[in-house]
Amino acid sequence: MNNAISANEFKSIIKDLIENNTVQKMNDFRQHYDTSCFDHCYKVALYNYIICKKLKLDYVSATRAGMLHDLFLYDWRIKQPGRKKLHAFHHPRTALENSMKLFSLNQKEKDIILKHMWPVTIIPPRYIESYITTFVDKYCALEESFVHYKNNKKLNTVYRYAYVFLSLLVIRII
Repeated sequence: MNNAISANEFKSIIKDLIENNTVQKMNDFRQHYDTSCFDHCYKVALYNYIICKKLKLDYVSATRAGMLHDLFLYDWRIKQPGRKKLHAFHHPRTALENSMKLFSLNQKEKDIILKHMWPVTIIPPRYIESYITTFVDKYCALEESFVHYKNNKKLNTVYRYAYVFLSLLVIRII
């Protein structure tokens, strides 16, 4: 068995998912700062594919579930009418329900989507691929947050230098 990582294989695994209109709507919602929900899920799916393929695990299920794990289609920062639970506790169930309406999922994919927030979702994952998705999801969230803060720090530095320059210019004019 060839265990090589292939961009074409990765894309073929999630092709039907990413071409779905409902999944495409994830582009309309931010997940972590500047990252859309779609881009976040795509990155989780890609890392799941790479890790699970290298470890000779069920990389197909892990990849597909990674792409669907946050299919909740709302801005979690805004209080929603009728949504009483905290987003972190509730959205895995919502993502699973939304995914099951659109696609046929196996038991492993269901477990991955439902338990990706463990240990917040108290019941532990059943499969190693679910644990991998849990850790990959947290890694991606941290990476996306870091990039945002890093970019804003650079922007703040630019503003600081612009302020100093303009202050010197005003002092010179006066």
